[in-house]
Amino acid sequence: MCGIVGYIGKRDVAPLLLEGLQRLEYRGYDSAGVVINSPKSGALKMVKAKGRVRDLEARVPKRFTGTTGIAHTRWATHGAPSDVNSHPHLDPENKVAVVHNGIVDNAAELRAKLEAEGVVFASETDTEVITHLIARSPADSLEEKVREALKVIEGTYGIAVMHADFADRIVVARNGSPVILGIGEKEMLVASDVAALIAHTRQVVTLNDGEMATLKADDFRTYTTSGTLTNATPETVEWEAASYDMGGHDTYMHKEMSEQADAVDRVLRGRIDDRFSTVHLGGLNLDAREARGVRRIKILGCGTSYHAGMIGAGLIEELARIPADAEPASEFRYRNPVVDPDTLYIAVSQSGETYDVLAAVQELKRKGARVLGVVNVVGSAIAREADGGTYVHAGPEVCVVSTKCFTNTVVAFALLALHLGRIRDLSVADGKRIIEGLRKLPAQISEILAMEPEIEKLAKEYAGAQSMMFIGRVRGYPVALEASLKLKEISYIHAEAYPASELKHGPLALIEPALPTVAIVPDDDLLEKNRAALEEIKARSGRILAVAHREQEKADHTIVVPKNENELDPILMGIPLQLFAYHTALAMGRDIDKPRNLAKSVTVE
Repeated sequence: MCGIVGYIGKRDVAPLLLEGLQRLEYRGYDSAGVVINSPKSGALKMVKAKGRVRDLEARVPKRFTGTTGIAHTRWATHGAPSDVNSHPHLDPENKVAVVHNGIVDNAAELRAKLEAEGVVFASETDTEVITHLIARSPADSLEEKVREALKVIEGTYGIAVMHADFADRIVVARNGSPVILGIGEKEMLVASDVAALIAHTRQVVTLNDGEMATLKADDFRTYTTSGTLTNATPETVEWEAASYDMGGHDTYMHKEMSEQADAVDRVLRGRIDDRFSTVHLGGLNLDAREARGVRRIKILGCGTSYHAGMIGAGLIEELARIPADAEPASEFRYRNPVVDPDTLYIAVSQSGETYDVLAAVQELKRKGARVLGVVNVVGSAIAREADGGTYVHAGPEVCVVSTKCFTNTVVAFALLALHLGRIRDLSVADGKRIIEGLRKLPAQISEILAMEPEIEKLAKEYAGAQSMMFIGRVRGYPVALEASLKLKEISYIHAEAYPASELKHGPLALIEPALPTVAIVPDDDLLEKNRAALEEIKARSGRILAVAHREQEKADHTIVVPKNENELDPILMGIPLQLFAYHTALAMGRDIDKPRNLAKSVTVE
């Protein structure tokens, strides 16, 4: 959940590392630090600071020069945010520096053992254990020192290591937390996210779990933790540096919401097959005979990806008539699930690195299950671990909260549902109907985004609420869940989501004028049932904001969105509530791109 940047070459390293950290700020963090190898003194020099990268930058002295360095943004797991708990961590002799993403599960045991041997710890972190293990190793090479330390480490890690006695190299390793090498011209970089590399090179190597690498200015090599060479080949990153810029918007969230029409057009492009009223999804690695053999589909994701999976499960059941459901990946792997050979599992993750999802995929693969991935980042861990899948092509998403990637993920599920449906029993006529609906989406999304001034006014009216309720039925319930999450994430207003049918089974006790309700009211076969729920709320003096396809008489305010096919309506009904959450948070003065306590890519348990 943190950020790593490293560089070895000929350039002045400190400005480059600080710029890389700024590009990783969106991942969420509470402190930052940088260490460089000073060529004149041959010693490691370090600066760390609690707070933002700008706080770190203010502390960096003018004569902080060198050509090799590693840097880090930390999201606390062991020890409260502080200067001393920030990364990098040095040994007492200032010889070894380590930055680390992940969690050392046996840190307490290793710490006690080291303390018994006379080691004095400077911080409360698990990472400092790695530093001492490397520093105390009697091995002759830095690679072997790191390898010996990793042999006793249990847990997840993405690490970068420098040693004053081996000034010509940086050694890195991965197990469960991303490590990406940037291959330059007589210079090498390393990062936990391609965002920190893209301004300098588009040639990258992504390490697999159990892999290490040695970076020198003019060379790199990859190998397993047991020492076997792996000879990785660089790949070209599709995205460009400009994709990570704010593009004239005040926040990344606003930029990314505004990109949704183009993003949806991109996920549809080249995939629609009008001849057979279906779509091409070549990366599934699932032929028609295998698809017909699927008896059930289980979708696994966390947070926003879980909500997208819930909508996806509904689409698959409606269009393909395959029993489908979604479950939080973080819960799935701890309940000793029955893994059925006729079940197709789908792992959903924006980053493709979400640890809970990745661990569920690895457990499923161990048990012989077939797993597909629905991810945004090409070459990510889940994309590599899965048997096949589809990319959602949303482009880089920098804001911690997901908007365009959520929308594109749901559209990707609509494509998958249509593909499976046409293999099975979905008619040509229904296939054409869904395709026509998909093609309407970009223009309809633009129409909703144009309503922003109206939604901004509504948000200011509701921004004073201490708590809010979100309701929806069947297709509308996952939309309510996601809208509730968005409001919580960036405004910090307490919000709950319930199926509208469950109101009378308890939540009605909460209804009062001070608790507004946001109701998802699509114009479908459940319209009258939803209107009955509005009646129940109004009878108890509750305020109602409806998202609907026509004005709702019982609502205090209605956001009217364009109508699509019933199955595709959830894609559109969530977008005005992204804008609603955004402007509510803005009215409250929140730091929208960096909500408190949260990180973009959750690569720890």
